[in-house]
Amino acid sequence: MDVESSAQGRVHSALAETCSRHRQACSRTMITRLGLSLHRRLPIIVGYFSRHDAYNDASTAFWILMNPDLDALHPYPFEKLAALKAELTPPASLAHIPLTIGEPQHAPYPGALAALVAHQAEMARYPATNGLAALRETIAAWACQRFALAGLDTERQVLPVNGTREAIFAFVQAALDRSRPAKVAVPNPFYQIYEGATLLAGGEPLYLDCTADNGFRPDFSAVSADTWRDVQIVFICSPGNPTGAVTPLAEFKQLIALADEYDFIIASDECYSELYLDEATPPPGLLQACAELGRDDYRRCVVFHSLSKRSNLPGLRSGFVAGDADLIMPFKRYRTYHGCAMSLPMQHASIAAWQDENHVRANREAYREKFSAVTDVLAPVMDFPTPEASFYLWPAVPGGDDIAFTQRLFVEQHVSVLPGSLMATIDGMTTPPGGHTCSRFISSATATPAAKRPRRWTKRACPLKPTTCAKTGCQQRCWNISCIASR
Repeated sequence: MDVESSAQGRVHSALAETCSRHRQACSRTMITRLGLSLHRRLPIIVGYFSRHDAYNDASTAFWILMNPDLDALHPYPFEKLAALKAELTPPASLAHIPLTIGEPQHAPYPGALAALVAHQAEMARYPATNGLAALRETIAAWACQRFALAGLDTERQVLPVNGTREAIFAFVQAALDRSRPAKVAVPNPFYQIYEGATLLAGGEPLYLDCTADNGFRPDFSAVSADTWRDVQIVFICSPGNPTGAVTPLAEFKQLIALADEYDFIIASDECYSELYLDEATPPPGLLQACAELGRDDYRRCVVFHSLSKRSNLPGLRSGFVAGDADLIMPFKRYRTYHGCAMSLPMQHASIAAWQDENHVRANREAYREKFSAVTDVLAPVMDFPTPEASFYLWPAVPGGDDIAFTQRLFVEQHVSVLPGSLMATIDGMTTPPGGHTCSRFISSATATPAAKRPRRWTKRACPLKPTTCAKTGCQQRCWNISCIASR
């Protein structure tokens, strides 16, 4: 008998014994119940097996899942986009222009790359969870200067992390108390990690709609007192992904007052904070609001920062969490078991990046030039708010159907954008984001050519006066993929 057959036999025997012990009906529909009942009694193997003779001599295949909450996760927006494009064929004569993933196209900071090479021999050493003292000190110095803070305790209020995505997910797992109502408020549309982390921690997302009517920022005054009592964490994303909206200091302070009243944590995702248009007006941050209120303990507040956008180092996976020591210290204990310390060469590269502002200013200037060029090209044919920061545009789609618009743009022009409806929960929204697309024109390596192709096409495909489509009878402004042949 081979090893795989032997392993399957042992698992089948264990399953059959447990079923017998608990007198469960071993039918073809019991798979979920079985997975739930066994996880405390034997190691669960994620795998695919044929049903054993103990299961009514059936040969139906089944899965055993380690965590049933995984079923609550939605496909990532890019998976949904791939499905939308799966049966579509773009013109081979046009090079593909991808405007979907927020990946910087500028060169990584050379000083960080040099530090990686200089310290490569330190890959032979285990790193500590709390990181090098020099890194924490560098981060604290940068944050205090950038946000006018009185100080940060580098032992208790600063923690290096492997990028904000990993840290945000881990923080929710450590912070959420599932023994009581556990709502986590997130902006809508939102960065998918907020929702996924909440669901896997046993919480319930509370979607706060961000529409044009409220400046694409959450309206905290619309949340009832009864709802606030069940909220444990509020996520802020400023500058916003995907809208580029910036939370003003007054709104941070309003939220801090609510946190004091209802005892919840504020988690501010500020990974786009260093990409802004007006050099004299950088986006404010949550800890800055705390400092202005005299809250130097940053009670109930944590912020997440990253080098991915600031220094064009998304592959470095380097950032930090800072704020309330009563939150940071338990989170560090969690991370010690989680085993996600940053390697030492990456820590040295991070020190080099956080210590230099010249490359960050040059980065912003390059983005400003792209914003100017792209908005000049697209403004005549698309309606979008001029973002204060980030490198996204959030344009309204001519005709209002973001899915059909995305498909047609791909089929006719070989340009990929991300429909706004794939980044949001739209049930119950008074103004769903389905009329927008998230377009990374500004982060594109060739921003102006990337914008000109959609402009020419949009201008042609959406005339000022709608006409009747000969194929379906719909209006010319309709973006239905079935109408393409009659355009």
